[in-house]
Amino acid sequence: MESPPKIELSRRIRTIWAGTILMITLIIALAASSENGFLQSLDHFFYDRYMRMGASSALRSNDENQITIVDIDEPSLAAVGQWPWPRYRLARLIRLIHQSEPRAMALDILFPEPDQTSLQNIIQRLETDLNVHLPVTDMPRGMENNDIFFGSVLAETPMVGARFFHFNHTGKGGVCKQTTVEITDPDNLLSLHQATGALCNTPAIETRLKNTGFINSQYDLDGLLRRIPLLIRYGSQIFPHLSLALFLEAQGISTTRVIQTRTGPCIAAGTCQIPVTREGYAAIRFTRPGFSFSYLSAVDILNRQFEKSDLRDRIVLVGSSAMGLNDIHQTVLDPHFPGVEISAVVVDNILKNNLIILPAWAGVLKGVACMLTGLFMGGLFYRFIGPGMLFSASLAWAAGLTGASLIAYREASVFISPAAPIVTVLILFSLISLCRFAMEKRAAFTWYRQLSSAQQLTMEAMVSMVETRDPETGEHIVRTQHYARAIAEHLRDTGFFKEILTEKFIKNLFLSVPLHDIGKVGTPDRILLKPGRLTQEEFEIMKLHAKHGRTIITRAAKDHQGSNFLALGSQIAGTHHEKWNGKGYPSGLAGTQIPLAGRIMAIADVYDALISERCYKPPFSHDKAMAIILEEKGNSFDPVIVDAFCQIEDKILEIARAFQDTEEYPA
Repeated sequence: MESPPKIELSRRIRTIWAGTILMITLIIALAASSENGFLQSLDHFFYDRYMRMGASSALRSNDENQITIVDIDEPSLAAVGQWPWPRYRLARLIRLIHQSEPRAMALDILFPEPDQTSLQNIIQRLETDLNVHLPVTDMPRGMENNDIFFGSVLAETPMVGARFFHFNHTGKGGVCKQTTVEITDPDNLLSLHQATGALCNTPAIETRLKNTGFINSQYDLDGLLRRIPLLIRYGSQIFPHLSLALFLEAQGISTTRVIQTRTGPCIAAGTCQIPVTREGYAAIRFTRPGFSFSYLSAVDILNRQFEKSDLRDRIVLVGSSAMGLNDIHQTVLDPHFPGVEISAVVVDNILKNNLIILPAWAGVLKGVACMLTGLFMGGLFYRFIGPGMLFSASLAWAAGLTGASLIAYREASVFISPAAPIVTVLILFSLISLCRFAMEKRAAFTWYRQLSSAQQLTMEAMVSMVETRDPETGEHIVRTQHYARAIAEHLRDTGFFKEILTEKFIKNLFLSVPLHDIGKVGTPDRILLKPGRLTQEEFEIMKLHAKHGRTIITRAAKDHQGSNFLALGSQIAGTHHEKWNGKGYPSGLAGTQIPLAGRIMAIADVYDALISERCYKPPFSHDKAMAIILEEKGNSFDPVIVDAFCQIEDKILEIARAFQDTEEYPA
């Protein structure tokens, strides 16, 4: 069977589709370059998958990194006392760490309020609240105020303290130490957040610290911590994050500046270049879940149950992983990541030049990738390739984009999300597939109409062939078509043969009726055109036309699956001369053995033969023909169909008049 024709796109349609593809591509490209919320969530999806692919579940050994965390953990709180500890105890902890000669130290804890356990504060509270004066003697100098004592210990160490910046209010008053690290941005490459206030340590502590760093974090909309601000502007000065301040202290660097590189701004710190975004953020590379660094419990330090080599020449962070202190963060690899270890990861990333680079031009590149994707998908549309090739090409393009992004991440620590161009591929693939479906459906419908027309022409040619042999047929074919359809519709409407008389069956019945006498092409002219009655021998030859008709149509339909009207035509041609009582021909079928189409055709054919003029008889009147039909009810014809035929008598008469052979219908 011939394939459906391909429909070529007109220039106007091509222009409309090209404009649609271009418009969608531009929208996605603009959304990609402007950090659209939906695309940003997809960016996070790829960012997280890449990070998990490069993660390891193994813990670090002490030789793998230079960082140790002194943890005020649950056992420390249980053994030494609940938080907050008296600051003389913290002073002892810091002094013991310092005596082990670490390279640098940072305290990831903020002390904005005076220590209420200081003896000086206790005496003052008793006097104020109870009017009780408590004399104190033999108190070592400096021990009456825990904050002063703690500050004096901090002054002996290279400790980096913590602070927190506010952006919606000025915060509490007090003295905030200016950073001793000079961070400059001579080319104005950064657009940092401007803090409006700061939460600092109590003055007795703040003024004795060598340096400080802020401990602000930045969560994404899904609640995960993927990046932190490394720099914040407060007043006229640029302040570092605690992790950056600790790194600079460990390296002995006091002056840094922001420079421009091929991927965007970087903090030049000695030989290190620390990549940041224009807003001063650093993207953290997590390689392991929490507690993967070297940890020492604070209670072990206080009890001197550690080796000095555990801390010597190492970068030490003092903080807490205790759940009750609520310094826990949700990260890509661990929903319970200790806050102190966040700073440790950042320092480790800087030391190993392992921070993720978020290029300043990533948005432009994603927009360009979207435009190239649009051109590629547009090319596939214009080529009008098959659905399998379209899917394969689209999948290969999406895989290539993802592969290039993954290689950049693994080899150069550069993250450029493929989300936007992949979304472009998916949307345009769906759009092109929908267009192809609509066009192919239209092509199939056109082909179906052409095929139906060809079948109709074939049938008409076959019927015309019969008419050339039997010129007296006239409008017999048209009338019997309408009789048969009218009978079938009435039977259906009155509840008979509902499972058979579907809309499709009735349509095919109408189309196949003209084939009922096609077998007459095999009947000799001397018999077919004989003006008088046939002899018995001649009648036996005439009866063969039913068998010939069934054979002809069956052979024609053999190689055409789904030609339902031909299958029905074969039934009609072979059974419309069978009789209800079994005395018909060619097979002697009786009752319901005769197909419904044959039983309907039998009445239509006989009625029209009766009212029509033939070479062997004059036309009968309608009333006489109806009387003969009724007389043969239960003999030649199915009684149910005879009843239906009589019930639509007016319609039958109307059809006979509408398609009569002569101008005057016989009386």
